[in-house]
Amino acid sequence: MKKFFKKVGTWIKGKLNLIKPGTFAIKGAAIGLLILTLIVFLIEVIGMSINFKDSWLLVFGLLILIAVTLVSYLSVKLIKLIFSIPPLYKRVLIASFILLTLVRFGDDRYVIFMILVFSLFGAGIAMFWKGHFKKLSTPKKVVSILGFAVGIAGIGFLIYFGSIRGLEIDEQINAAKLTEDKVSQIEAPAPSANGNFQITTFTYGSGKDIRREEFAEGVTYQTESVDGRAFIDNWAKFSGWWREKYWGFDEKELPLNARVWMPEGTGPFPLVLVVHGNHPMQDFSDPGYDYLGEFLASKGMILASVDENFINGSWTDLFGRLEKENDARGWLLLEHLRVWDEWNKNESHPLFGKVDMDKIALMGHSRGGEAVGHAAMLNALEYYPDDASIKLGYHFNIKGIVAIAPVDGQYKPGGSGTKFENVNYLSLHGAQDADVTSFAGAAQYERIKFTDSTYHFKSLIYISGANHGQFNTSWGDNDILATFKGVLNREQLMPASEQEEIAKVYIGAFLEASLNQREEYLPLFLDPRKGKDWLPESIYLSQFEDSNTQVWANFDEDFELTTITTGGKADADNLTVWREAEIDMEYGKKGSRAVYLGWNYKKLNEGIDTLWKDGAKPSIPDSVLASYTITLDSMSFRPDSTSILTFSLAESTESSNPKSGGKWKNENDSNEEEEELNEEKENEAEIEENNEAKSEDKKDEEKEKTPDPPLDFNIILVDESGEEIKFLLSNFSHLQRQIKSRVLKIDFLDKKDHSENIFQTYVFDLEKLRSENPNFTPSLLKEIKFEFDQNESGVVILDQLGITKNKFGKALNHL
Repeated sequence: MKKFFKKVGTWIKGKLNLIKPGTFAIKGAAIGLLILTLIVFLIEVIGMSINFKDSWLLVFGLLILIAVTLVSYLSVKLIKLIFSIPPLYKRVLIASFILLTLVRFGDDRYVIFMILVFSLFGAGIAMFWKGHFKKLSTPKKVVSILGFAVGIAGIGFLIYFGSIRGLEIDEQINAAKLTEDKVSQIEAPAPSANGNFQITTFTYGSGKDIRREEFAEGVTYQTESVDGRAFIDNWAKFSGWWREKYWGFDEKELPLNARVWMPEGTGPFPLVLVVHGNHPMQDFSDPGYDYLGEFLASKGMILASVDENFINGSWTDLFGRLEKENDARGWLLLEHLRVWDEWNKNESHPLFGKVDMDKIALMGHSRGGEAVGHAAMLNALEYYPDDASIKLGYHFNIKGIVAIAPVDGQYKPGGSGTKFENVNYLSLHGAQDADVTSFAGAAQYERIKFTDSTYHFKSLIYISGANHGQFNTSWGDNDILATFKGVLNREQLMPASEQEEIAKVYIGAFLEASLNQREEYLPLFLDPRKGKDWLPESIYLSQFEDSNTQVWANFDEDFELTTITTGGKADADNLTVWREAEIDMEYGKKGSRAVYLGWNYKKLNEGIDTLWKDGAKPSIPDSVLASYTITLDSMSFRPDSTSILTFSLAESTESSNPKSGGKWKNENDSNEEEEELNEEKENEAEIEENNEAKSEDKKDEEKEKTPDPPLDFNIILVDESGEEIKFLLSNFSHLQRQIKSRVLKIDFLDKKDHSENIFQTYVFDLEKLRSENPNFTPSLLKEIKFEFDQNESGVVILDQLGITKNKFGKALNHL
C-alpha cells in the first residue's frame, strides 16, 4: 500500500512539473509585479501630496518603501529559517500547536510556553539516551544540560502553578463597613431561614425520556410535548441529527420536564419556576438548584426546576449549533405555566387548587437568566414579535423575575433588547465570574419600566468573590469547564456554601417581598448592611429603583451638559472631567447614559497641602473647589414629607486629570520643568550615592502600601429661601472603589485586574436631614450641589438623581 501511494505521488509530481513555470517566466513575473505595483503606489502618494497639499507625504511614502523593502527581505530570511527546521520537528510543531490550542487554557501563551519547555525536555532526554551525551563537544554538553534543566524547571512550574488554588490580589477596603456601626439590622426573620413546612418532591414530564428515568416511567405526572420550531433555529445537519439521536426527539416534540419541591398542605402556594443556563447537555443542570427547592418549599412555595438540557450545547456544536434559542427557553417556561394552570383548574387532578396563580415568579441562571426576561416579555404579548402567525396570549400573573449571572442579547426581539413592564426584578452577579465576565443583568435592568399604579421595584446585587457556577450545585467552581482548571484563580473565590447562602438570602427576601408583600425586606436591596447578620462577609454593591421613584436627571435626554431631564440646569466649577456618556461595562454598554465628574488638586499652586497627609484634609479655597450643581426650575417636581433623596454612583478608574497638556497645561510648566531638570543635574551625584538606600526605602513602602481609601464628598441642598443643609456622602456610605478581580492566574503576569462600572444606590431621608437646619424646607428644594472636597482626586459617575417615597420607615434610621 505504501508503494502504491508513493507511485501515485511521483506521478502527480511529474505531471505538475510539466506545467511548472520556468526560471525566466518567474523572473518576468517578479519584475512585472514590482514595476506595476510601484507605479500604482507612487501615483497614490503623489496624488495624496497634491490633494492634502503636503509635500511631506512624499517623504513619508519613501520611508514606507524602505520599510517594506526591509520587511520583505527579513520575511524571506524568516521563511528560510522556518524551512530549515528538520521535517520531523516541523510536523510535530504544527500538530502540537493545533492540539494545544484546542485545550482550554484561557490564554495562548500557555501553548507557546509548553511547546518550548516540552521541546527542551525532550531534547534533554534524547541527549542522555544510550550514551549519546558522551559523544558531544563540551559546548554542546553545556547547552544540553542548561536546556534540559530549563525544560524540567518549566514542567515543574506548570505542575506547581496548576496545583495551587490561586494567588492573592491586593487588598481592597470595604467602603460600606466604614460606617456599618450606624446601620441597624432589619427586624425580621432571616429570609434564608428554612420554614416549617414539610416537603414532598416529584417530577413531571413526557414519560418517554430515553436518558433519564425521572422523566420516563418515573414521572409522577405526564405532560404533552410541544412544538418549538418557531423559536429554535438550526436544529439541522450533523449537529441536529446527533441531538435527535441522543434525546430521541427533535424540535417538534420538546418535552415539558421538571423536578418539583412542594410544601405539604392544602395550599394554595406561590409557584416559582427556575431554569438553568447553557452547559454541556449530557451533564444535566436542573438538579443543581436542589438547595433552593428544599429551602423555598419549606417556606411555603412550590419550586419547579425546569429541564431544558436538550437545547444546551454539545461537542457537535463544532458542526453547527442551535442559534438564538433563548426565546425558546423563555417560551418553554410559559408552556410549563400553562400546564400548571390546567392542573390547578382541573378538579380531578391531584394538584387541583394547590397553586396560587396570582403569585408566580420565574428564576433563571446564565442563559436562563436572560430567558426569564424573555418569558416576562412574551407573557404580555398577543403574538410572537418576530412572527405574527404565532399566537401567544398567555398573560399569567408573573410578579417577579430573578436573573442569576445572566447573559443579555443572545436573542433580540425585533433586533433590540428585551423590554418588559410592571414586574419586580432582581439580578445577582459575582465579580469572580469567569464565564459571564460582565454584569449583563444591568442592561436588562435599564430596560424595565413601571407604568401602572401597583408598587414595583428592581434591584442589582454585585458580589465580590462569587463566581458563575457555584449558584448551581452541579456546576461548581470551574466556570470555563477547563480540564486543567488550575488555570483559574480560585484564591479569591468564596466557598460554595457561602455563595448559596447569599442566593438564599436575596432570593428569599425578593420572593417574600414580591409574592407575599413582606415589605420589611425591601431595605436589604437598598443597603446590604441591613442584612449584615444574614450575609457572609464580602463586598456588596446594590442598585435599587422602585415605581415611586421620580428622576430629575438621568442624563439620557440630550447632549447638552447644562440641561437635565425634567427641566432646570446643570453647572460645574473647577472639574477636570465633566461629560455625559454611555455607561461602559467591562464588555459592552449598560444601555443608559450618566454624567462623569472628576477633580484633581494635585497640580494646584494655591497654597493647598496636596499631600493629604495622615488622612487630614486641607482647606480648599472656593476659587479652586470642584463642584457640580443641579438647579431645579419652576416646572420641576419637588419633595414632600415622605420623600427621600436618591441617586446612583460608581467610581470610574479613568484619569482624573486627562488633559494635562494642551489647553490645560499651565503656562509656567515649561519653565518649572527646566528649573527642576537643572536642579536634578546639580544633585545627580547625591542622588546616585543614595540610590541603594532609596531602593530599600521603596521596597519598604511597597510592602506597607495601603489600598486607595474610598471616596467621599459633601452634598449641599438649598431651598428657594437660601436655607441649606450640608452632609457627607458617607452619612449613608463612602463610595466603594471599583471591585477588582483576577479570574485567571495568568492575569497576574499581566498585572491585569478585571473591574467595571458597578453602581451603588444612595438614599437620604430629607425629613431627618432637616434636623441640621429646621428652617430648610424640602418642598421648596431649589439646588442640589456636590462638592468634591474630601479626596485629593477622583472620578465618579452619577446617575438617576431624584426622589422616591420612604416606604422603609425605621429601616432608614441610620440616615
